[in-house]
Amino acid sequence: MNLTPDRVADEHAWVRDRADVIVPIINDTRSRLETAFDTEVDAVSDDTYRQEVDRVFADGDVAVNMAAYCGLLRDLDVDGDYPGFVVDEVLGRQLAATIAGGQPLSVLAGATFHFADIHTHGDDGDAAGDDDLDAALAAGFQTRLPGWNWQEGESPFAVPTGGDN
Repeated sequence: MNLTPDRVADEHAWVRDRADVIVPIINDTRSRLETAFDTEVDAVSDDTYRQEVDRVFADGDVAVNMAAYCGLLRDLDVDGDYPGFVVDEVLGRQLAATIAGGQPLSVLAGATFHFADIHTHGDDGDAAGDDDLDAALAAGFQTRLPGWNWQEGESPFAVPTGGDN
């Protein structure tokens, strides 16, 4: 794989254009998590997804890694699929974490990837990594996008700084 600025731009366009596939996975994942955790989570629109894709790819250091993970997963296939199960899981988890950003969201996105992956299935003719790529994109973007009430407002664990020291 050769990553050039043009290849990264192509991957950006490909990820952005997948809104019709990824947004339903995001919203299905959020709905399932709502039920599992007895909470409410806002749905994501295609436009919101595309705007966030643009934000992620605007950081060149992140964009080149995104392009590499996406390209590897899209091209990954293993005879019989099961022997390659670990590598597509590792790549998917890392892609989701990369999208989500730093700690603690990257850990949450990795865990959410596994949750989304068990509910995401490609077509029979797809390469082994295709459904993992879709699940990773959905997990990463759903984690970083607003809509979770625990992310709204200031954390009760923040330690005030400044003042009389």
